[in-house]
Amino acid sequence: MRRLEGKVAVLTGTSGGIGAATARRLASEGARLVLADIDLAGAERTAQAVRDAGGEAVAHYLDLADEASIAALIADAIVHYGQIDVLFNNAADTRHETMVNDAAVEFMDADVWDGVFRINTRGTMLMIKHVLPHMIAGGGGSIINTSSGASLRGDLFRVAYASSKAAINVLTEYVAAQYGKKGIRCNVVSPGLVVTENAAMNQGHNLDLYLAHHLTPRLGWPEDLAAMVALLASDDGKFITAQVIPVDGGISTHFPHVAETRGGVDAYKPAKN
Repeated sequence: MRRLEGKVAVLTGTSGGIGAATARRLASEGARLVLADIDLAGAERTAQAVRDAGGEAVAHYLDLADEASIAALIADAIVHYGQIDVLFNNAADTRHETMVNDAAVEFMDADVWDGVFRINTRGTMLMIKHVLPHMIAGGGGSIINTSSGASLRGDLFRVAYASSKAAINVLTEYVAAQYGKKGIRCNVVSPGLVVTENAAMNQGHNLDLYLAHHLTPRLGWPEDLAAMVALLASDDGKFITAQVIPVDGGISTHFPHVAETRGGVDAYKPAKN
């Protein structure tokens, strides 16, 4: 199925993980791609993999902390392809050195907080700001933002990251409300634990714990997110907007005791008279 034939998609955070998997999926469905990342070499590797598989993709440098870099990306995409139909805002500051300093509120360094919001939230807003005029001129488009399960519930650490992603959830609703009548749909995909290099670095010691709390037999893969992005980018998702969609194996849906009592499920059968 090539649901994205004739469409142009701009993706950020494409050097690996969810971004690279989504690039492969959108290309397989016919989209022409602009793959952006601060790691230009990584984005080019992903673009080359897409081209090797018969797709069309170009790589572009992007620094989400710099509005001029964002404007240049969108302008160059228009010069190259003449249109933008899909925007996947996937990039975020998930560097190990940021994550390990994203502490509890009592110990929060304001510079860490500001840096996380500058890239994750402000960068996402500016990407949308610069793409909107082109999407509107083209009759509409689909904007998909990557959030996080951390934005939907409390935890003991990484409050800046979680708060920046919660702000993206609200931003998404506002974009959908303000521009829906102009043909713009805007949604969020909210991953749980997805097995990537970053996850292994930042959460490797917790993988068994996460798996116990999933309702599925396995942890998440980047391809799981890619499948949802492809749906939202395509006309199959044309009546879906302003939604925060968990793609998390059910980890966000149940009481904590489920993982501890799963083996005793037979005890909850109806009592016989």
